[in-house]
Amino acid sequence: MAKNDNATLVVGSGNFFTAPSGTPMPTSLSEVPDAPWEAVGHTSLEDIFSFSSEGGDATTLGTLQSKSLRTTYAPRTESFALTVNQFDRKSLRLYYGANAPLLPDGTLGIPQSPQPTECAFLAIFVDGSNNFGLYTPRSEIFRGDDVAVADAESLVGLPLTIKPLIYSTNEWTYAITPLGGVLATGATAGTPGIYTPEGADLPASIAAMTGVVTASPTTAWTTGQYVLLDDGTQVRWTGSAWAAGAA
Repeated sequence: MAKNDNATLVVGSGNFFTAPSGTPMPTSLSEVPDAPWEAVGHTSLEDIFSFSSEGGDATTLGTLQSKSLRTTYAPRTESFALTVNQFDRKSLRLYYGANAPLLPDGTLGIPQSPQPTECAFLAIFVDGSNNFGLYTPRSEIFRGDDVAVADAESLVGLPLTIKPLIYSTNEWTYAITPLGGVLATGATAGTPGIYTPEGADLPASIAAMTGVVTASPTTAWTTGQYVLLDDGTQVRWTGSAWAAGAA
């Protein structure tokens, strides 16, 4: 792995957003997302954001002939944490439960059987010209810890836990945006071929190559020639379009 100074991250600012489950990730992270994305509001400057996980224990399987033949891993569940520094109705429901009722006198009732808020979640962290995003199309948000009023000089916060969940037919629970990537603009035939400029990221799909990556040579590639996509799929140039498989 080559050194890439542009892939480092120092968070200068950030924002968190929620939307109905299944809301797509915004195409641009450099602007405030349009509705239905809604900002969570003020959050802690000291405890900005954290990741945690459970499970994933490794089990070594062996035979009499090979004591360490294979390793299996248990499923791993992950969660994120942040602290909201607002006590408005929306924030209180994120903490105490989505089913917290609004009472006739304007107060919010605290349910005995609280229900987490289910929604899409988006985090955007800004580092100069870099924008690092974390997106989950479906998650549960609920209280992460007890509220503590430590002193009369600090902002009181509501600790929240965000648990990403599987949405629809996805095989993933959340997505993050790599930093420092170099867009491939050319592909030279080979077995496999190479992308240009040097160090360019492998394209994700044929659709991502179309109109962006110029083939070299521009004539149909000869038998056995191809370039690879990020998932290891082979792709060839037919002389007029990118197509799956080696020539």
